[in-house]
Amino acid sequence: MIQTKLTEKLGITVPVVQGGMQWVGLPPLVAAVSNAGGLGVITALTQPSPDDLRKAIRETRTLIKDNKPFGVNITILPSITPPDYAGYARAAIEEGVRIFETAGNNPGPIVKYLKSQGAIVIHKCTTVRHAKSAQKMGVDFLSIDGFECAGHPGEEDIGGIVLLARAAQELEVPYIASGGFADGRGLAGALALGAQGINCGTRFMATVEAPIHPKIKQIMVDSTERDTIHIFRTLGNTARVYKNAVSKEVVRLERRPGGADFNKDLKHLVAGVRGKKVYETGDVDAGIWSAGIAVGLITDVPTCEELLRRFEREAEAVIDGLMNLKVVRAKL
Repeated sequence: MIQTKLTEKLGITVPVVQGGMQWVGLPPLVAAVSNAGGLGVITALTQPSPDDLRKAIRETRTLIKDNKPFGVNITILPSITPPDYAGYARAAIEEGVRIFETAGNNPGPIVKYLKSQGAIVIHKCTTVRHAKSAQKMGVDFLSIDGFECAGHPGEEDIGGIVLLARAAQELEVPYIASGGFADGRGLAGALALGAQGINCGTRFMATVEAPIHPKIKQIMVDSTERDTIHIFRTLGNTARVYKNAVSKEVVRLERRPGGADFNKDLKHLVAGVRGKKVYETGDVDAGIWSAGIAVGLITDVPTCEELLRRFEREAEAVIDGLMNLKVVRAKL
């Protein structure tokens, strides 16, 4: 068993967080991760309204064994008509949730409210300077998200190894590692770089309990680390997604002389409802869907219980092996 500040603070037995994922962070997956000893996380904005989030929280509780902890993700993104972020936060607090993963722009008001209610907040950042700003807000943990991640890696293209080492130099608040983690070897590496655990998204997509069509899970198993692509680079809103016909068309349009206009050229291609259809129908080219380069590490579709037991075994084996490398110098 690996014990860290993360496991101690959250009351979990494996230092692994299932990060928020649109259309994926639903009660069956969340409960399966938490029941296996990690931290399952409901994605708030997958729910149409704060009241629907309440229902998802209650459903999750019916699936959780022994009152194990789980969390809620609230990701704040630019929008013409923003969701009721405060309403989602309030609904979760009123339903008794005490662990939150936050991410995105201007999280200050949400973090302030959550902390005023006694919640534990894990805030995701893609740069050390943003992490230091979040640290001042009073978050409990930082989730340091490297360039390898699915979704939005920021615009500075800093890989996880350097980013985590910089976090160790600069941060006072404990942090976990996110982006590119899919096995126990990665967990051990993150611990060596000063992290208190890891955040996984892509790896949990290819589990039995993930609400994703079996065809997509098999495609993930068959994929390599070369099967993702960045879209929206020219718009300053980079996102790593699975490389399919739609994402390649987005990149082609962006690379045209004069670039692409989001509303005119891209909006219909990247609509969230199309991405949802990928998971529902198994049509890999139905829309845009997120995947990190950790997809290249996925070789099977286990249950969450099987996966987290494997994480533990692999990480402990690596840690034991590293201990064996240490020798005592002979005194002269």
